[in-house]
Amino acid sequence: MKEMIRMRHLQTRFGNKVVHEDVNLTVYEGEIYGILGGSGSGKTTLLREMIMLLRPSGGTVEVLGYDLNRIGSAEAQRLRSRWGVLFQFGALFTSLTVEENVAVWLREYTSLPDDTIRRIVHSKLKMVGLDPDVGRLYPSELSGGMVKRAALARALVMDPKLLFLDEPTSGLDPVSAEAFDSLITQLRSLLGLTIVMITHDIDTIFNVVDRMAVLGDRHVVAEGSLREILKNDHPFIRRFFGGNRAMARIKAMDLEVS
Repeated sequence: MKEMIRMRHLQTRFGNKVVHEDVNLTVYEGEIYGILGGSGSGKTTLLREMIMLLRPSGGTVEVLGYDLNRIGSAEAQRLRSRWGVLFQFGALFTSLTVEENVAVWLREYTSLPDDTIRRIVHSKLKMVGLDPDVGRLYPSELSGGMVKRAALARALVMDPKLLFLDEPTSGLDPVSAEAFDSLITQLRSLLGLTIVMITHDIDTIFNVVDRMAVLGDRHVVAEGSLREILKNDHPFIRRFFGGNRAMARIKAMDLEVS
Protein backbone atom coordinates (compact mmCIF):
# COMPACT_ATOMS: atom_id res chain seq x y z
CA MET A 1 0.00 0.00 0.00
CA LYS A 2 1.21 3.48 -0.85
CA GLU A 3 2.01 5.70 2.13
CA MET A 4 0.45 9.17 1.90
CA ILE A 5 1.46 10.44 5.35
CA ARG A 6 4.17 9.07 7.60
CA MET A 7 5.05 10.39 11.06
CA ARG A 8 7.99 8.93 12.94
CA HIS A 9 9.23 9.78 16.45
CA LEU A 10 7.36 13.09 16.33
CA GLN A 11 7.74 15.44 19.27
CA THR A 12 5.85 18.64 20.04
CA ARG A 13 6.72 21.01 22.84
CA PHE A 14 5.45 24.46 23.78
CA GLY A 15 7.97 25.72 26.27
CA ASN A 16 8.04 23.21 29.12
CA LYS A 17 4.75 21.62 28.04
CA VAL A 18 5.16 18.34 26.13
CA VAL A 19 2.19 17.62 23.85
CA HIS A 20 3.59 14.79 21.73
CA GLU A 21 6.45 12.45 22.49
CA ASP A 22 7.49 9.75 20.02
CA VAL A 23 4.31 9.80 17.90
CA ASN A 24 4.29 7.24 15.06
CA LEU A 25 1.51 6.74 12.51
CA THR A 26 0.96 5.97 8.82
CA VAL A 27 -1.89 6.97 6.50
CA TYR A 28 -2.33 4.87 3.36
CA GLU A 29 -3.71 5.91 0.00
CA GLY A 30 -7.49 5.81 -0.36
CA GLU A 31 -8.38 5.33 3.27
CA ILE A 32 -10.40 7.43 5.69
CA TYR A 33 -8.12 7.76 8.69
CA GLY A 34 -9.40 8.99 12.03
CA ILE A 35 -7.48 10.75 14.80
CA LEU A 36 -9.04 10.22 18.23
CA GLY A 37 -8.01 11.37 21.67
CA GLY A 38 -9.13 13.18 24.77
CA SER A 39 -9.16 16.93 25.29
CA GLY A 40 -5.61 18.27 25.28
CA SER A 41 -4.14 15.19 23.60
CA GLY A 42 -2.95 17.27 20.65
CA LYS A 43 -5.24 16.09 17.84
CA THR A 44 -5.55 19.46 16.10
CA THR A 45 -1.88 20.20 16.75
CA LEU A 46 -1.00 16.97 14.94
CA LEU A 47 -3.16 17.96 11.97
CA ARG A 48 -1.56 21.41 11.88
CA GLU A 49 1.85 19.74 11.68
CA MET A 50 0.67 17.64 8.73
CA ILE A 51 -0.39 20.74 6.78
CA MET A 52 2.67 22.85 7.64
CA LEU A 53 0.87 25.32 9.90
CA LEU A 54 3.11 24.22 12.76
CA ARG A 55 6.62 22.80 12.85
CA PRO A 56 7.18 19.89 15.25
CA SER A 57 9.95 20.04 17.84
CA GLY A 58 11.46 16.78 16.62
CA GLY A 59 10.94 13.72 14.48
CA THR A 60 9.84 13.53 10.85
CA VAL A 61 6.65 14.21 8.93
CA GLU A 62 6.40 12.99 5.32
CA VAL A 63 3.41 13.97 3.19
CA LEU A 64 2.99 12.74 -0.39
CA GLY A 65 6.63 11.72 -0.38
CA TYR A 66 7.98 15.08 0.86
CA ASP A 67 9.93 15.39 4.10
CA LEU A 68 8.40 18.53 5.62
CA ASN A 69 11.61 19.23 7.57
CA ARG A 70 13.60 19.57 4.34
CA ILE A 71 11.09 20.98 1.88
CA GLY A 72 11.87 24.25 0.10
CA SER A 73 9.45 27.17 -0.10
CA ALA A 74 8.55 26.57 -3.77
CA GLU A 75 7.92 22.86 -3.17
CA ALA A 76 5.89 23.70 -0.05
CA GLN A 77 3.68 26.02 -2.09
CA ARG A 78 3.04 23.31 -4.68
CA LEU A 79 2.39 20.73 -1.97
CA ARG A 80 -0.23 22.94 -0.29
CA SER A 81 -2.19 23.01 -3.54
CA ARG A 82 -2.43 19.19 -3.43
CA TRP A 83 -4.49 19.05 -0.23
CA GLY A 84 -7.70 20.59 1.04
CA VAL A 85 -8.61 21.45 4.62
CA LEU A 86 -11.99 21.76 6.31
CA PHE A 87 -11.54 23.45 9.68
CA GLN A 88 -13.89 22.70 12.57
CA PHE A 89 -16.24 25.65 12.14
CA GLY A 90 -15.78 26.07 8.40
CA ALA A 91 -13.50 29.13 8.70
CA LEU A 92 -15.26 30.89 5.83
CA PHE A 93 -14.33 34.53 5.29
CA THR A 94 -17.37 36.39 6.58
CA SER A 95 -16.85 39.40 4.29
CA LEU A 96 -16.90 37.23 1.15
CA THR A 97 -19.83 35.47 -0.52
CA VAL A 98 -19.84 31.68 -0.68
CA GLU A 99 -18.75 31.82 -4.33
CA GLU A 100 -15.87 34.14 -3.45
CA ASN A 101 -14.87 31.88 -0.54
CA VAL A 102 -14.76 28.77 -2.72
CA ALA A 103 -12.79 30.63 -5.41
CA VAL A 104 -10.06 31.87 -3.03
CA TRP A 105 -7.49 29.15 -3.79
CA LEU A 106 -8.16 29.25 -7.53
CA ARG A 107 -7.34 32.95 -7.51
CA GLU A 108 -4.32 32.35 -5.27
CA TYR A 109 -2.74 29.46 -7.16
CA THR A 110 -3.96 29.81 -10.78
CA SER A 111 -4.39 32.42 -13.50
CA LEU A 112 -7.69 31.05 -14.79
CA PRO A 113 -10.19 33.51 -16.27
CA ASP A 114 -13.19 34.56 -14.18
CA ASP A 115 -15.75 32.59 -16.20
CA THR A 116 -13.73 29.37 -15.79
CA ILE A 117 -13.35 29.97 -12.07
CA ARG A 118 -17.10 30.54 -11.80
CA ARG A 119 -17.85 27.25 -13.59
CA ILE A 120 -15.46 25.34 -11.34
CA VAL A 121 -16.95 26.90 -8.21
CA HIS A 122 -20.49 26.02 -9.30
CA SER A 123 -19.47 22.44 -10.05
CA LYS A 124 -17.91 22.07 -6.59
CA LEU A 125 -21.00 23.49 -4.90
CA LYS A 126 -23.14 20.95 -6.76
CA MET A 127 -20.70 18.21 -5.77
CA VAL A 128 -21.26 18.90 -2.06
CA GLY A 129 -25.04 19.16 -2.44
CA LEU A 130 -25.46 22.94 -2.63
CA ASP A 131 -27.34 24.84 -5.33
CA PRO A 132 -25.03 27.23 -7.23
CA ASP A 133 -27.42 30.05 -6.25
CA VAL A 134 -26.08 29.63 -2.70
CA GLY A 135 -22.88 31.16 -4.04
CA ARG A 136 -24.46 34.62 -3.85
CA LEU A 137 -25.08 34.32 -0.10
CA TYR A 138 -22.78 35.30 2.76
CA PRO A 139 -21.75 32.84 5.50
CA SER A 140 -24.05 34.58 8.00
CA GLU A 141 -27.01 33.62 5.80
CA LEU A 142 -26.22 29.89 5.89
CA SER A 143 -27.25 27.12 8.26
CA GLY A 144 -24.54 25.17 10.09
CA GLY A 145 -24.77 22.29 7.65
CA MET A 146 -24.55 24.62 4.65
CA VAL A 147 -21.45 26.30 6.12
CA LYS A 148 -19.77 22.89 6.41
CA ARG A 149 -20.67 22.02 2.81
CA ALA A 150 -19.50 25.38 1.47
CA ALA A 151 -16.20 24.99 3.34
CA LEU A 152 -15.90 21.46 1.93
CA ALA A 153 -16.43 22.82 -1.59
CA ARG A 154 -13.56 25.25 -0.97
CA ALA A 155 -11.37 22.39 0.30
CA LEU A 156 -12.06 20.42 -2.90
CA VAL A 157 -11.70 23.26 -5.40
CA MET A 158 -8.08 22.41 -6.34
CA ASP A 159 -8.88 18.70 -6.87
CA PRO A 160 -6.66 17.60 -3.98
CA LYS A 161 -5.18 14.18 -3.34
CA LEU A 162 -5.52 14.63 0.42
CA LEU A 163 -8.43 16.00 2.40
CA PHE A 164 -8.08 17.03 6.07
CA LEU A 165 -11.21 17.39 8.19
CA ASP A 166 -11.25 18.78 11.74
CA GLU A 167 -14.38 17.59 13.58
CA PRO A 168 -16.49 17.69 10.38
CA THR A 169 -19.80 16.83 12.06
CA SER A 170 -19.30 18.95 15.18
CA GLY A 171 -22.32 21.17 15.83
CA LEU A 172 -24.58 19.37 13.36
CA ASP A 173 -27.86 17.67 14.28
CA PRO A 174 -27.90 13.86 13.89
CA VAL A 175 -29.64 13.92 10.50
CA SER A 176 -27.25 16.52 9.06
CA ALA A 177 -24.26 14.69 10.54
CA GLU A 178 -25.35 11.40 8.96
CA ALA A 179 -25.83 13.14 5.59
CA PHE A 180 -22.37 14.72 5.86
CA ASP A 181 -20.78 11.35 6.68
CA SER A 182 -22.48 9.85 3.62
CA LEU A 183 -21.20 12.73 1.48
CA ILE A 184 -17.63 12.16 2.67
CA THR A 185 -17.68 8.47 1.75
CA GLN A 186 -19.21 9.25 -1.66
CA LEU A 187 -16.56 11.87 -2.40
CA ARG A 188 -13.79 9.49 -1.34
CA SER A 189 -15.00 6.96 -3.91
CA LEU A 190 -15.80 9.52 -6.61
CA LEU A 191 -12.56 11.51 -6.37
CA GLY A 192 -10.13 8.86 -5.12
CA LEU A 193 -9.35 10.89 -2.01
CA THR A 194 -7.30 9.98 1.01
CA ILE A 195 -9.00 11.56 4.04
CA VAL A 196 -7.62 12.36 7.49
CA MET A 197 -10.19 13.45 10.03
CA ILE A 198 -10.21 14.42 13.68
CA THR A 199 -13.44 13.16 15.19
CA HIS A 200 -15.07 12.07 18.41
CA ASP A 201 -18.43 11.30 16.75
CA ILE A 202 -19.33 7.68 17.49
CA ASP A 203 -21.46 7.32 14.36
CA THR A 204 -18.69 8.69 12.14
CA ILE A 205 -16.16 6.32 13.69
CA PHE A 206 -18.38 3.27 13.17
CA ASN A 207 -19.74 4.23 9.73
CA VAL A 208 -16.94 6.06 7.95
CA VAL A 209 -13.44 5.55 9.40
CA ASP A 210 -11.31 2.73 7.96
CA ARG A 211 -8.38 2.99 10.37
CA MET A 212 -7.54 5.32 13.20
CA ALA A 213 -4.87 6.47 15.63
CA VAL A 214 -5.74 7.03 19.28
CA LEU A 215 -3.68 9.64 21.09
CA GLY A 216 -2.99 9.30 24.79
CA ASP A 217 -0.11 9.77 27.20
CA ARG A 218 1.55 12.04 24.59
CA HIS A 219 1.85 9.33 21.94
CA VAL A 220 -0.23 6.96 19.78
CA VAL A 221 -1.52 4.31 22.16
CA ALA A 222 -3.27 2.34 19.41
CA GLU A 223 -3.50 2.35 15.62
CA GLY A 224 -5.57 0.18 13.32
CA SER A 225 -9.10 -0.75 12.35
CA LEU A 226 -12.03 -0.42 14.74
CA ARG A 227 -11.85 -4.14 15.51
CA GLU A 228 -8.16 -3.80 16.38
CA ILE A 229 -8.68 -0.67 18.48
CA LEU A 230 -11.44 -2.29 20.53
CA LYS A 231 -9.04 -5.06 21.58
CA ASN A 232 -6.76 -2.49 23.21
CA ASP A 233 -7.31 -2.04 26.94
CA HIS A 234 -5.90 1.49 27.29
CA PRO A 235 -8.04 3.43 29.81
CA PHE A 236 -9.04 6.14 27.30
CA ILE A 237 -10.20 3.55 24.76
CA ARG A 238 -12.19 1.72 27.42
CA ARG A 239 -13.87 4.98 28.51
CA PHE A 240 -14.48 6.27 24.99
CA PHE A 241 -16.10 3.08 23.72
CA GLY A 242 -17.74 2.22 27.04
CA GLY A 243 -20.70 4.58 26.69
CA ASN A 244 -24.21 3.43 25.88
CA ARG A 245 -24.18 4.57 22.23
CA ALA A 246 -20.86 2.92 21.47
CA MET A 247 -21.75 -0.28 23.32
CA ALA A 248 -25.03 -0.53 21.41
CA ARG A 249 -23.15 -0.25 18.11
CA ILE A 250 -20.54 -2.76 19.26
CA LYS A 251 -23.24 -5.25 20.22
CA ALA A 252 -25.15 -4.73 16.95
CA MET A 253 -21.98 -5.35 14.93
CA ASP A 254 -20.97 -8.33 17.10
CA LEU A 255 -17.54 -6.80 17.81
CA GLU A 256 -15.18 -7.97 20.52
CA VAL A 257 -14.08 -5.60 23.25
CA SER A 258 -10.99 -5.99 25.41
